[in-house]
Amino acid sequence: MGLFGLGISTSAAAEADPVGDARAAEALGFDFVSASDHPCGSAPTYEVWTMLTWVAAATSRIRVATRVLGTPYRPPAMVAKMAETLHRFSGGRLILGLGGGYSDEEFRAFGLGVPSPREKVDGMEEAVQIIRGLWSRPSFTFEGSRYQTFEADLEPKPERPIPIWLGTYGRRALKITGRLADGWIPSYGFSPPEQVAVLRSRVLASAAEAGREVECVYNVPVRVEAGAAAGDGVVAGSADEVSERLGELGGLGFTSMNLMPVGPDFRDQAELLAQKVLPHLRERWGVRAAEMSVIDGTIQP
Repeated sequence: MGLFGLGISTSAAAEADPVGDARAAEALGFDFVSASDHPCGSAPTYEVWTMLTWVAAATSRIRVATRVLGTPYRPPAMVAKMAETLHRFSGGRLILGLGGGYSDEEFRAFGLGVPSPREKVDGMEEAVQIIRGLWSRPSFTFEGSRYQTFEADLEPKPERPIPIWLGTYGRRALKITGRLADGWIPSYGFSPPEQVAVLRSRVLASAAEAGREVECVYNVPVRVEAGAAAGDGVVAGSADEVSERLGELGGLGFTSMNLMPVGPDFRDQAELLAQKVLPHLRERWGVRAAEMSVIDGTIQP
């Protein structure tokens, strides 16, 4: 598919401007913006769904992605309703990223209980089943170990497909991703290049068993700066060096990327990526920005 996204911060600090960052990303030609879901902490932050809704209202073309919603924070049936509404109001621009939930400290702080690793994966799987069921079936009943619905109706149903991307790493979660998700979005820091190809093969094997295809999207921190040393999970260096390294990551089988600028100069980094890195990646991967358009909720050439 060849989508290139830009990760924006949920920071609510005085100097932060996530909506302005999203507008800049749209003007620079990125295909989507994404933001993470960590509502608890001492640093001031925005709630990601509310923030991305504001972003969607302030933009016209760029897609918005949750990277990724922690399933335990919100009942899946309500997420299904929230997603349909945002997707409809935005003209089909939502990418719904979901995960099992990362921070036990956040769950504990917010009084949500701390699910076990198995319960997190169970909850994520059930969430996808419930969300898809409510989007497609009337009077939907689901009885899972973590979540339930009873003769639930969600109207209106989505008019355009809403892609679901999962951020997963464990063997069982990867199998679920291949069987149920539209996309897989692992992070460079949690699954470095020397490991990620094996994980990807598990996703694709599961997808093949189910007769499905899954978009593979690599979430990569980057720093464009001559002389900058790569390390600590960051692809860094001159524009040519970053372009080459990201192109090599594409060779691992990733057809899309979410780029996370590192450093205080976010706008400058976004501009460098858009002007000096993305053209090389699009050419290398056979995707030209001028040929991309949003049609019925999907990106088509």
